[in-house]
Amino acid sequence: MVLAAVLSLAWMRYFATGQVLAAKVRLVHGLDAAAYSGALAQARTLNFLAYLNRARMAHQLAMAHLVTLGSWAHYAGMEARRLAQGNPPAHLIGLLFGADHGRAYLAAAGAAGLEAQARGQGALGRAYATHERFVHELSADLSGALVRDLPRVRLETMRAVLAAHYPEYGPDELQPVVTDDAWPRLLRRQAPDAALFDWTRRLAELYPFLGSRDHTARNPWPVSGRCPHLRHELRRRGGTALDASGRWRAGDTQSFHALRSNRWIGCYYREYAMGWAWMPAQSGQAMEAAHVEDAPEDFAEQDFWRWVRAATQWDLVGGRDNPLANSYALRDRQAWDSRGLGAYLDVAADAAPGAAAKFAVRMRLPDASGRPIHARSAAESRFARPGRRADGLDETPSLFHPYWHARLADGLSDAPGAPDGH
Repeated sequence: MVLAAVLSLAWMRYFATGQVLAAKVRLVHGLDAAAYSGALAQARTLNFLAYLNRARMAHQLAMAHLVTLGSWAHYAGMEARRLAQGNPPAHLIGLLFGADHGRAYLAAAGAAGLEAQARGQGALGRAYATHERFVHELSADLSGALVRDLPRVRLETMRAVLAAHYPEYGPDELQPVVTDDAWPRLLRRQAPDAALFDWTRRLAELYPFLGSRDHTARNPWPVSGRCPHLRHELRRRGGTALDASGRWRAGDTQSFHALRSNRWIGCYYREYAMGWAWMPAQSGQAMEAAHVEDAPEDFAEQDFWRWVRAATQWDLVGGRDNPLANSYALRDRQAWDSRGLGAYLDVAADAAPGAAAKFAVRMRLPDASGRPIHARSAAESRFARPGRRADGLDETPSLFHPYWHARLADGLSDAPGAPDGH
């Protein structure tokens, strides 16, 4: 009887211990699943922020294209005016530089009035303002809301997993507590830096439409005995660039440079501006190319070369630009308001080593006998490329590549003196 009593007591103790162990294991497994799900919510948010940053860059490139289109529209409208005036005539351009150039000049007739699209209230200007608003307002509001709401979303995700793991409990009875949260220190909004400027310019180089539009055509036969090596020239100049303020600018000109000569200065080029446009990054921005203020519209009262000598320092023989067309472009410039590249969200420079968004979560639940069972888990969202870079270098964690993943991590146990673990 005594032996039976001892065995019964031992069995009851073993049964109670088994109940505690089963409750502990169940809680640990449920908390691990919840912590992993919370880290997965973090990783998805970080990847979404990375896609949002990339979308901002796409909008910046769209703005570059629109600035270029605005410049082309204004340039084409001005060329249509010159064609209508016959200054220079289309047949002369075709005769000197070939049929393709002549047809291209004649095609400008279809662009009459197109310069209105380059104004701020034109279709291109309105589209530019829409992209500008996304870069500086909509994307900033969305990224701010995602960062601000992540702790709540993460907690709701973990509670939903625990509710599925413990269907016998009500939603309010499952209250995981997040500790050691690295999320508030992980991200910072940063001003545009040299790396962002360099990357933006490299992206723009992928699009030939945004590249250099310089081209020079020459007639094949000698023009003047004083300078038999020189020819009439048709100079097309243009390009799109990102300036130091993070704003896009574009310009386009084309001029017919007729080779002339006289006994006073010898050979020189008489420029006939055919088309021009200047879309500066800011309304007061200076033009770097050769130009003057208040260039005359025609030279009926003064020879071109005399005016150049009196009012400019242009090289009438060795020059390679379109200074007269540049002057008209500066006079008729059209500037669209822009705030530049804008601040962006990225991993903070002083973030934890490895830039892993780590957090711990603990919870307490009673076992079958009502005694409290404690458990603790930890998880993190870390940056890891799916494969090695082509150059073999390690990539710094950032919010420009969606390479964030979730995993369980080591956490501190509640038991005093216990090693890291659950």
